[in-house]
This record gives sequence, C-alpha cells and structure tokens, in this order.
Amino acid sequence: MPVIFNRPILERDGYQPSFSGISTFAHLPYLQCWDEGIKEDYDIAIIGAPYDIGVTFRTGARFGPSGIREGSKRIKGYNSELDVNPFKSWAKAVDCGDIPFEPFDSEQAMTQIEAYTRYILSRPSHKNLSQSNSGIPRLITLGGDHTILLPVLRAMRHAHGKPLSVIHFDSHLDTWAPEIYNVKAKGSKFNHGNPLYHASKEGLSQNGTSLHVGIRSSLYDKQDIARDEALGFQIIKANDIFTLGVQGISDQIKKILGDPNDNLVYLSIDIDVIDPSMAPATGTPETGGFLTREMRYILRSLENYNIVGMDLVEVAPAYDSQAQLTTFLAADLIYEVMSMMVKYGENNLIVT
Repeated sequence: MPVIFNRPILERDGYQPSFSGISTFAHLPYLQCWDEGIKEDYDIAIIGAPYDIGVTFRTGARFGPSGIREGSKRIKGYNSELDVNPFKSWAKAVDCGDIPFEPFDSEQAMTQIEAYTRYILSRPSHKNLSQSNSGIPRLITLGGDHTILLPVLRAMRHAHGKPLSVIHFDSHLDTWAPEIYNVKAKGSKFNHGNPLYHASKEGLSQNGTSLHVGIRSSLYDKQDIARDEALGFQIIKANDIFTLGVQGISDQIKKILGDPNDNLVYLSIDIDVIDPSMAPATGTPETGGFLTREMRYILRSLENYNIVGMDLVEVAPAYDSQAQLTTFLAADLIYEVMSMMVKYGENNLIVT
C-alpha cells in the first residue's frame, strides 16, 4: 500500500518545534481547495466554518476553527490505541482553511457553507486508491456553532445520494422545532438548537440508526423527548454511564447503528458533551458531562464503521482557561476520528 507523508515540514533535517509554523490542523499542508485552478486531489479534507450567528446564549464559536488549529500543533502522529498513524498512511489529508461566507444573514451564510462544502466533496479522492465511497473525500469540519451541521449534512446527502447515520454527541437534543423557541423572524428558524430537526425533516439523517449521546440538559417541556423520537432519533443520556458504564454505552451505540457494512456514519461532536470542568470554552455549558478519557474511549469503539464525515462545534476559545484545555481536547477528539477514518481505509480499501 502506498504511504503518503502528509507533513513534510516535520520530515526535514533538524528539529522542528511543534509550536512553530503556520496554524493548520496538526501541521497538515494548506491547500486553497476552492480556487478553480487547483487540481490537487485529497482523501481527507479539513475545513473551518467560523459561523456563530445561530447561538442562543454565549457567542464566540466563530473563533473555534482557529482555536482548534492552534490546539492541534502538539499532535505527534502515531496513535497507539488504534495502531495507526493518520499522517503517514494511504490517505492524503489537507487543511483547506475556512469557508468564506457573509456573517450577516443566516440563510445566505448557510447557502454559502453548503455550496463550498459540496465543492469540497465533489473533488476526486487520491487517484492511487480505489473508489471507496464513490471516490468522495472524507470531511472534517471545524465549527462554528452547531447550526453548521445542517448545511454540511445537506452537502453530504447530495454527495453520497442517501441519508447518513448521524451520531450526535451533545448535552442538548438540538431537535427543537422553531415554534418551541417562539421565534417569528424567517432568518431565526435556523439556529444551533435545531439543525437535526431540519435534518430529519429534509431526509438527511437515517431514521432508526441516528442517535444522541450525552444528553443531560433541561428541556422545554416533557414532550421534547417524544417529539425527538418522532424525528427518528434514539437517546443515550450522560447519566446512563452510571448503569451501563463506558463499554455499555459503546455497545449500545453499535447496537443502534447495526452492521458496520450497512451504514455511512457521520459524527457530530458538540464540545459541551464533555463536562465543563474539562471543556469550559463553550457557549452553552451543562454540568454532569462525560470525562475526556470516557469520550475518547467511546469514539475509538467505532473504529470498524465507515465514518465519512465529522464536525466538532461550539468551541468558543474566549471562555477557555489559560491552559487551553478545550482547544487541546477538541483537536485530540478530531485526531481520534481522523485515525479511525484512516484505519478503516487500511482495512477496507483496495489499492488500484
């Protein structure tokens, strides 16, 4: 299997400090993916969506992509838990930078985010590999608030031609209908509390194999759960860890997903799924969340699934500690998922 070294700057003679250099994700090469003249291909594209005009509490997630990239500088390479180096493998990975959009109108911005994401997914994957997933590159999106999930899922649905099994890690359901907020303005119907409401209504998420993990926030009323279930989602609460344990939660996720060969999986990770003692830099923190090691263990349990995309959202660096706990964690969670994407390819792709 051909091996691509994605970070040539770290391969040069002499020691290269991890804290130096331009802040791309984990020192990956920067590619101007949206320039029409660019003909370079890739297998994994990392994009930023610095959108936060859909928040209902504290703003600041527009600085999430830059914060996550800064927090990723210390990532080395080899993942000892998954036995893979995602930066030295079959997969060509690039950082495309941030999607350009107008941050003044939500619908216009979402239209732009969807269009640019569609373009990313329409580019050919690396020509030396088989046409797994019909040659569609895998996508990693740095948020931004959770509203960005909707235009990204629209683009993913368009690219793959079918709904995806969405695993939504969050303390909130994010399936609240606009009328629950009692919003009146047309532009307010899309916000970070309802991307999965719209996704279900538009047929973007797979009913029965899509789920929420880590739910623990208060609800608007008792019927929120029933309304969520009617949209096709199942729920694993944060407090289920007391009865199921970490392994039990992992097993329950896989039970809901079913056969790994049957689904294309999309992971949406709101950083507030983690307890705010470990991830304080977010707009709507909720106490009682997962510990970082629990979250990483749960993620790694999905290594046999075909993860075609992910996002990590709601990182608002202004609320972080001086130790940058949240941005380091966000980068590490992305690293885990990227490692699984690459390992799945190693186990399932046929080199041509």
